[in-house]
Amino acid sequence: MKFIYPAVIHRTKKGTYRAVFPDLECCEAEGETLEEAVELADEAAGNWIGLELSEDNPDLPAVTDPGDLILEKGDVVRNICVNIRFMDGWDE
Repeated sequence: MKFIYPAVIHRTKKGTYRAVFPDLECCEAEGETLEEAVELADEAAGNWIGLELSEDNPDLPAVTDPGDLILEKGDVVRNICVNIRFMDGWDE
């Protein structure tokens, strides 16, 4: 199953890039470059969603439309796509 959530990425005062998911509580990532921040955000979102889906009653939040996000100057929005397989024991 495919899940797509927007990440808001901004440059920090120390020069790194920090990604925050408005819809995924406490799901964040930080990288030295924008590309690294996106890569780490993808991993963080995958871990967050995977953990939520492992719960007895998973409750994934609704996805915020990127147009509804309140952004600061210089913020970048990237839609992060996470693919989760629900079939145990299947190898590609």
